[in-house]
Amino acid sequence: MNDAEPCPCGSGLPLTACCGRYHDGEPVPTPEALMRSRYSAFALGLNDYLLESWAPETRPTALPDDDPTQWVHLEILDHGEDGDTGRVHFRATFREGRRWGALEERSRFRREAGRWVYVDGEPSVTRLKPGRNDPCPCGSGKKGKACCVRG
Repeated sequence: MNDAEPCPCGSGLPLTACCGRYHDGEPVPTPEALMRSRYSAFALGLNDYLLESWAPETRPTALPDDDPTQWVHLEILDHGEDGDTGRVHFRATFREGRRWGALEERSRFRREAGRWVYVDGEPSVTRLKPGRNDPCPCGSGKKGKACCVRG
């Protein structure tokens, strides 16, 4: 992805002015910003960033390098923080081949040594079956047949 292209998190800002600066090491100011930067990291395949921003007690040892998931749309449904703990409720739409789905999660975050980390979440996955004349699940506002839904 070109750094001048819009950030995958959906902010409308260029990657370098949005999540890219966190991927490059700038401290993330809020749990919501960390969630957005992690979503962008999943979309861009930045596994090192994902592991670094994960709390040690829940962090996996590795993430797959060849994940077929294409992340296409992020919605933040609710978020907040209280001292050194935070929460973000989000819905992320994805595509795997011709199949569509949505991951909805209520995530928990913690500030450690001045940096926010992802602790864990309560995920649920729903399969989507968008029709050609339905709104495209990518969030573009177009009909599926004029956007991402083919055949």
